[in-house]
Amino acid sequence: MSTPAPTASTFALAPHTPALAPAGPHPSPHAAPPHRLPSETPRRPVSPVVVIDPHPTDVFTDRLLAVLSGQRPVHWMLRHTAGRAYDELARLAERGPLRTRGTRPVVRDIGYYEPRPGAFEAFARIGAGDQLRAMAFRLERGRDLRWRCTAVEMGGPRTLHTDDD
Repeated sequence: MSTPAPTASTFALAPHTPALAPAGPHPSPHAAPPHRLPSETPRRPVSPVVVIDPHPTDVFTDRLLAVLSGQRPVHWMLRHTAGRAYDELARLAERGPLRTRGTRPVVRDIGYYEPRPGAFEAFARIGAGDQLRAMAFRLERGRDLRWRCTAVEMGGPRTLHTDDD
């Protein structure tokens, strides 16, 4: 079966409809562009930003530096310590080993060792002017998955403490 050839009467012409114009008066060519709502504002594609949580040793180095330099009070670390670490930190903070005049102490380097999953033994080199100090601490992850400092020391001779301290 063949299809008949198209003729002029075969095609129906759609009536011409003008493009829809905005309601109201026509804007002048010199008028400012219409205000757009934020949802109508064209946006360029945004590349995904990957946020990486800082390593626990970095976070605790900054926290301990803030306390030992006098920028924060010792009790600021109370919920971030476990065991004797708070007492050790309080003794160190009394001496103010990182308090300096003029130059604010900064972290120069951080290193750590993971003796077992959920524990880090870390060191930090702290610089203030021409002085360089060493700080060591241990972090352990609790059952609540929060990291806590369980030991802290500063470079120099160690003072031995009894259980009565």
